[in-house]
Amino acid sequence: MADSLSLVSGAQLPTMGLGVWKVPAERCVSLIDEAISIGYRHFDCACDYGNEAEVGEGLQRTIQAHSIARDDLWITSKLWNTYHRRQHVRAAVERSLSDLRLDYLDLYLIHFPIAQQFVDFQDRYPPGWFFDPQGDVPQMRFDQVPLSETWEAMEDLVKAGLVREIGVCNFGTALLRDLSSYARIQPAVLQVELHPYLTQEKLLRFCEQQGVRVTAFSPLGAGSYCELEMATPEESVLREPVVQAIAGNHQRTAAQIVLRWAIQRGTAVVPKTVSSERLLENWQAQDFVLTDREMQQISQLDRGRRFNDPGDFCERAFNTFCPIYE
Repeated sequence: MADSLSLVSGAQLPTMGLGVWKVPAERCVSLIDEAISIGYRHFDCACDYGNEAEVGEGLQRTIQAHSIARDDLWITSKLWNTYHRRQHVRAAVERSLSDLRLDYLDLYLIHFPIAQQFVDFQDRYPPGWFFDPQGDVPQMRFDQVPLSETWEAMEDLVKAGLVREIGVCNFGTALLRDLSSYARIQPAVLQVELHPYLTQEKLLRFCEQQGVRVTAFSPLGAGSYCELEMATPEESVLREPVVQAIAGNHQRTAAQIVLRWAIQRGTAVVPKTVSSERLLENWQAQDFVLTDREMQQISQLDRGRRFNDPGDFCERAFNTFCPIYE
């Protein structure tokens, strides 16, 4: 039986999701089919991932083949940085809905608290981080868009029936507090990087007080970032002796232990994989329980190590200094 988290609205967010960041487009159709066959119902997508059309094909085929009702699925997508102005928000979600072959999204998130200048859909989609990739020194180009303007446009999507829940990614407590002060519809979900090297205890506690559910991206830590040269294999939490020991105690894999830790903390998780074996392995992290002592031991691994930090990678990869967490 799959776990879920209750949102303020009463909607049920499945605890175990499949993230499709960095999943090759040609793998998406078969991966979605395998995931639904296993029991997955939560799929975490984004314009910026560049594979929503293929995910949509996979969803459509699989819904038909397995006689799955649309309402039994939870599909999340995200508003990219270049679409923060009011007049671009609806067009952005409509493009995602078209690619995903859906009439509505269960959850739509502001991907980053970073507003960049608009790039026309006909010029480039997804637009990525550069304003002009062909420039002599391509860079990001920021836009001065109040978060209140973007959020009001997100609220309009709910009223229009295009999305059922709205939320944010990569926000801290200060931005959440500011947003909640004027939001007519409060954010339902915060998606942030969370793993044993970045436990974010204060942020989780604040969200619990505010009634905001939390989804952990990169719940296994360094793995997704090694090939991007944003982490080293030595930084893998899966190598930690305490994680290995707990895995042995439960006759589970290290990845299952780390995912189970995240679930028992009350967060949803969206690990990415293209492996059929790991897809099942991740799903099975729901059918056992860690002791309080084991939970504490894993939490004590916290290093404050953030792998996905625009303050680091934007300057290196996009020639633009762009801190958001400091």
